[in-house]
Amino acid sequence: MSHSVKIRSKAEASKIWSQWSVWETVPGLDTSNNSGPQIFPNEKIVEEGSDIMLCCIARKGHIIKEFFLDPPVHVFNHTNGQVGLLTVKNVAHQEVPHISAYCMESCNEEQCYDHAVYIVGKPPDTPKYFSCQTQDMRIVTCTWSQGGDTNLYGRHSPKYTLSEEFSKQTVPCTVSCSEQCSCSWDVGQQRICNITVTVENPLGKKTATDVFDVTHRIYPAAPFQLWEEYTDTEITLYWKHQNKGIELFCQTEVFQPDGKVELHNSSDTHLHYASITLGGLQPYTTYAARVHCGAAKHFWKWSEWSEARSITTKEATPSGKLDIWRQITPVLGGRNVTLFWKQAPSFRANGRSISYEVSWEKVENGSKPESISFSSVYNSTRISIDNHSYRISIVAKNNVNYSLPSVLIIPKATGTEELKERVNGTDDGIFISWEPRHIYDSYVIDWCNFPMLQPCDFQWKRFGPNTSSALINSAAFVPGVRYNFHIYGSVANRAFLLAKKTGYLRELPPLLDPVVEKVELTFNAVTLSWGSYPTNESQPGFVRGYHVYVSPIHEDCSLKGSKKHVLPDESVLCKYTIENPEEKRYTVKHLLSNTKYKLVVKAYTGGGETPIVNFRYIDTPFNSNMLYLLVLLVIVPSLVAAICRWKMTWVKECCCPVIPSPNKSKVLSFKEFKIGSEKVLKISDTIPDMLAVDSKAEAQKLHPWSQLSSTSTEDKIDGHNSSWIYPNENEERDFISTPTPQTHTCFENFAYSSHLAVESDPYQIPERLQASQPELSVVLYQPHYYIDIFNEDAASTPRETAGRKTSPRYISQTDVHCLGRRF
Repeated sequence: MSHSVKIRSKAEASKIWSQWSVWETVPGLDTSNNSGPQIFPNEKIVEEGSDIMLCCIARKGHIIKEFFLDPPVHVFNHTNGQVGLLTVKNVAHQEVPHISAYCMESCNEEQCYDHAVYIVGKPPDTPKYFSCQTQDMRIVTCTWSQGGDTNLYGRHSPKYTLSEEFSKQTVPCTVSCSEQCSCSWDVGQQRICNITVTVENPLGKKTATDVFDVTHRIYPAAPFQLWEEYTDTEITLYWKHQNKGIELFCQTEVFQPDGKVELHNSSDTHLHYASITLGGLQPYTTYAARVHCGAAKHFWKWSEWSEARSITTKEATPSGKLDIWRQITPVLGGRNVTLFWKQAPSFRANGRSISYEVSWEKVENGSKPESISFSSVYNSTRISIDNHSYRISIVAKNNVNYSLPSVLIIPKATGTEELKERVNGTDDGIFISWEPRHIYDSYVIDWCNFPMLQPCDFQWKRFGPNTSSALINSAAFVPGVRYNFHIYGSVANRAFLLAKKTGYLRELPPLLDPVVEKVELTFNAVTLSWGSYPTNESQPGFVRGYHVYVSPIHEDCSLKGSKKHVLPDESVLCKYTIENPEEKRYTVKHLLSNTKYKLVVKAYTGGGETPIVNFRYIDTPFNSNMLYLLVLLVIVPSLVAAICRWKMTWVKECCCPVIPSPNKSKVLSFKEFKIGSEKVLKISDTIPDMLAVDSKAEAQKLHPWSQLSSTSTEDKIDGHNSSWIYPNENEERDFISTPTPQTHTCFENFAYSSHLAVESDPYQIPERLQASQPELSVVLYQPHYYIDIFNEDAASTPRETAGRKTSPRYISQTDVHCLGRRF
């Protein structure tokens, strides 16, 4: 921009200034019309995080139309006609390596446009880990870490220079940087050095310094050309190095077969090579070794490692004994002994090829031993022996010699078996315990990893004399498989069975439900049988018992003596528990007759039972006892009542004759004739069935319908001298009433006597009224008395007589006494 300047001055020792000069104006671009707009600063390296101000000046007579940055950033923009200002705070490095500024005047010509580029970067970091060292005390190499990225590249990238402060000279070396930077040069005879490294870019400059004695910065070269000498237990390792005349201290690293690392130190005093002897090694074992060295005096750093050397020691006699065990199976006439062997932790083959030799002989008579050999791929064999005691020996053999023998004594066959005790499994294994005895020097537990297969992967494990329990675990153990364990006490190569154990890592529910083979039904009970259900090793758990579930089809169950069991669908079953797994028969009682039930039998183990899915359905029969009771209480009385109703008349006449009502009797349907207030029946109005007379003589003289005999009844009654007279049914006569006193005959219905054989004597003579009463000339009847008149000479039979006794004869029915003669 155009600007004006004035100036004044004063003497150095004076305090008085001179007068100001006149203003001197320097013309700027704003007064020029030769080019387009211009941006200041025109090009610049901007430090990340700093603030910058940009200015754009238009030509004379023009104004700024646009002034902006790309990529866009937050700016403070101020444009005033011919001048534009942009202020950027805290400049950041964007995805693009630079920022562009654009300025445009209010015209469309090419010269109306200008732009500038600004690169955002960082100043260099101070070199880290700057140090210098030498391998031969002549060539010095300095190394350092170049630090973080400055985001400046090409001609703006950092530049490194090294200088020696004592000589004030630049170090003549070429810097190379990859993971770290380095620079090497020849120091000649100089021993003390003060080296400064300087790194510089457009945004700054940093330095680092290292002062050192060359003899204290010796970094030896790595040993090379390694070779060895070895026996079965020692290795002597040799190597060469390049650092002539420098006393070195070396370290040998030995890799053991088990992965452990051992370090062995040695001093290098030879001029041409160095060596170290490694002892205490295992025969026929491969080791790896490597070496590095450092200055013995003024140690600075270890050299790089040499190339690793692999060395195998020589063979030797096998060390230790084999771990052997056996499995005895009785057979006819003897035993089959399966022998197993494995290399114990203390056993070492110490050779390239290994084989095994098994021999056995009787203990008693010292018979000639038998033997057999096996290659290294075998770890078991089977031999057959009789029931005597045998000594069995197994040795390992390599190309050098035999190992010490491992011996087992097989005792005589005893045939004793002990019961198995159940043991519990955990997530970590199966816990086994036993009662220790001081007479044994060790204990052995054997088992099969796969008890359902053949071979079963037989395993065994030994324990010390002070052990009384063990947690047996194996990667082969799975839930739902029963494992059998034998615990032995061992002394003097003889093993004695102490206990048998059996258990599961974890019990599972039974795979199959019991199959009900037989169902016995009564009207109120059902008996279920499932005799063939197995409870042996095939089950995934120890069968502890059974559950019997019963329920009616369409309702919940509530049988007496059961427990409720609620299914997931909230239906309720009756549950019965059988705790003896060998009891495979159960009777469910208190059922209802003629009812449909669903039932199921489930076995349960320590792992529970499977969900209830399928039911068996039964129908209880009808209760026949109830049918009998129904017959007795309902049908029989109904039948009796029907028969009685059918024979009601006969029953009434036999048991309880019906007393006719006198008012309804046809006897009273005669012509009305009264004596006082009482109706009187005239005999002439009736047709009598029979007449009784005192004697045959009188019957012959008496006309039944004219005049009745007046013979006194009381004179003849004691002699039972009376007869029945049956008149002709067609005869009808009227009794003529006369004013003169007459004696009349009274006819009686025997059935009307309610006191027969209880209160009345059949031969009692009723009270006779005086015959002198002229006003009573008609026979009257009193119903609660009667006289049974028999005539021994009568022609009628007893049957006829009985018939007549039960037949009603209606003559007169009044409540007054009968007067006159009684027939």
